Amino acid sequence: MRPSELLALLQDFYRERYALYDRHVRGAQAIADYEFNNTYQYLISREETHLQWVRKAIEDLGGTVSDEGGGRLSVPEGKGTERERAIIGDDARQQGAFVDRWRAKLAGVTHARHGNLLHFVLGEMQEHKRFFDLALEGRDDLLGRRMPGASTGDGVLPVRWVE
Repeated sequence: MRPSELLALLQDFYRERYALYDRHVRGAQAIADYEFNNTYQYLISREETHLQWVRKAIEDLGGTVSDEGGGRLSVPEGKGTERERAIIGDDARQQGAFVDRWRAKLAGVTHARHGNLLHFVLGEMQEHKRFFDLALEGRDDLLGRRMPGASTGDGVLPVRWVE
């Protein structure tokens, strides 16, 4: 694979990966269940790291990235727990489709460092899909278990960061 082809592939990967990240941020804003929202915050943090890594790889090849132009993925509408389930289910589907699509595209990457990076990102994304699948099953211990009797008040703050 020529450097120009690798750069184009990395830029395409970044654009699509960023679109999923953006979708997860907007979807998390509608997830009121504390445990599931906590899982989204964990996943979003890892996604930010993935994007930083891919951005650095693109810059190392002399390219640039933009967080615009990848298109915005829609967030399912609705209310309450039905909407939460629709969002989580849609995320599981989109995450799996991304991994399947890109696993095939990465077969031709011969650059060891960038190829390993992209395969590592796909591996973590597959693990994130497992979190979405478990959340759909109703598992709320995705990041660990709370001490008996501990409570969160059954909700989350309406914004990610509070000043």
